[in-house]
Amino acid sequence: MYSCNDIARNVLLNYGRLFLDRWCLERSTLFVAGSSFKKQLVKYYGGRSMAHRASNDKTTPVPIVRRGISLAPISLGSYSTPNDRPLTPSPMPSPPSSPPAPSSPSGLLQATKDALKCAVSKRNSKTSVLAIDEDMRNMCYYYSQLGTDEQSDFLIHMATALSTDHQAVQELIQQRPKLVNDGDIDAQLLRWEDRLRHAVQPLHHWVFSQISRLSGGVKFLVDMRQDLLMTLYSEPSDSSHFAVLKTLDSVLRELLSLWFTVGLLNVQRITWESPCNVLQKVSEYEAVHPVRNWADLKRRVGLYRRCFTFTHSCMPKEPLVVLHIFLTNEISTSMSKILQGSRASSADDTSINKDIENPSLINTAIFYSITSTQKGLQGIELGNYLIKRVVHELRAEFPNMSQFSSLSPIPGFVKWLNGNMGRAQRGEAHIFTEREINDLKTYLEVDSSSEIYDRLRKLFSTNGWVEDSDLVNSLETPLMRLCAYFLFTEKRRGYALDSVANFHLKNGAVMWRINWLADRSPRGLANSCGIMVNYRYFLEECESNSRNYLETMKITASDTVMFLARTAEDIMKASPTSLASSQLPRCSTEPVIMITPDSKI
Repeated sequence: MYSCNDIARNVLLNYGRLFLDRWCLERSTLFVAGSSFKKQLVKYYGGRSMAHRASNDKTTPVPIVRRGISLAPISLGSYSTPNDRPLTPSPMPSPPSSPPAPSSPSGLLQATKDALKCAVSKRNSKTSVLAIDEDMRNMCYYYSQLGTDEQSDFLIHMATALSTDHQAVQELIQQRPKLVNDGDIDAQLLRWEDRLRHAVQPLHHWVFSQISRLSGGVKFLVDMRQDLLMTLYSEPSDSSHFAVLKTLDSVLRELLSLWFTVGLLNVQRITWESPCNVLQKVSEYEAVHPVRNWADLKRRVGLYRRCFTFTHSCMPKEPLVVLHIFLTNEISTSMSKILQGSRASSADDTSINKDIENPSLINTAIFYSITSTQKGLQGIELGNYLIKRVVHELRAEFPNMSQFSSLSPIPGFVKWLNGNMGRAQRGEAHIFTEREINDLKTYLEVDSSSEIYDRLRKLFSTNGWVEDSDLVNSLETPLMRLCAYFLFTEKRRGYALDSVANFHLKNGAVMWRINWLADRSPRGLANSCGIMVNYRYFLEECESNSRNYLETMKITASDTVMFLARTAEDIMKASPTSLASSQLPRCSTEPVIMITPDSKI
């Protein structure tokens, strides 16, 4: 008879830590009382390091695992579960991440350069393609072992040593043939243009193309571009290396855009029956609303939920974009029901089987989280195509589905608000009315308006203000108004300043409704004081809305959002006298949106 400890040890050794956690969850064995045993398993399993196994078998080369790719001297290897993720994925569109901690130098920088030089030297020779592939494998293998600074040095070397031969281009330009007849197509001129096109193309374009042909090469290039972006962000714009690194990034991004076109991507639905390594990656990649445990993950892929991912044939086990959806019968105003509830309807109907989805309760899809998982694919549009593909999947599954909306975070609002409170404190702007300032003085127990902004900054940094109902009520009106201004009015290069807003508006969504304290999590309060926004997708209008936003930079929003934004704008531009008398030039009554399945703007 085997004990529970023996069974768990065998499960762990044969299937790994991930399977053990899921096995325990399925059997409601949470190891509350067996913490010492769990430590024993972790100690035993974690102690079997690669170096220990390599010492027992000195004939087998030890592969170097780098973000999901096993790179060996003879092959780029197969895909495996990542052991280290130095960067936390972020909501789409993905902003630049802080660089990872520098790794120690490996001393293989010169070996990496030599392998690259050897491969490039065989480019125009009669050498076998297999020999070039071997050199590229060696270069990838050495690169995977480089430290952070060594990787930056190698990328700068590649950007400079393998750039365009400008002297050859200049000489070729001077050899341009003259046309005999301006209206005729001269074959000699076409041949010259072809040579010019070949000369202008940098040599590292050929290197990237060669790497992409290797097994696991596309994933390697995605990770290399992530390193390249980190190097590029660390270089000052006036640096001599900035321009060549920018060109290197442009070439690699163009190639990745071709390889990751929507026609080559597959939509995959994630369920609780999906492979454990895929579920683990979905959990690790979730950055908008982090997954707390396996029970939370099981809920997010269970009843009245859908989870879809984009995958690529060259990276079949690596989700590129993850989209989480809540199925309900109304447009959600809060994250609490989405993350904690198990039903689509708020009505308490005990006659409905809780273990089976009831299609009659589903006519609305809420996109509450979309995450780009690969930093190397930054700037390549994938999320908008996934949403469109998923809409078709949901309409095929639920013919009565008529409403599509997001419940989106506002990651930069508090930072923007703190900046404007500083301006207001210096007398450079007005963000509150005189009545609101007097109310805040009373609630915050301060004597001057300048002290109000100091107290609010401290309160927003600790999130304790949500426990004071009177303060919450006094802040709701001004913060909702300022948030609408931030989303609707604040621009960057003519488009919405908020990156999440820009993403949905480019997809053709409507800025439909702003929700007060919709996300009470520490992250939600720290980023936006808990405020979230619904971007509504009217399918028949998405194309025209998208074109209108991209061409004219005009944001399509509901009357309620526009009213709040314009009211905030009037207060910011108003004089202290008008603020004191509450004389605002625009309408004083807020329009009301009736929420029905067929409601329009």
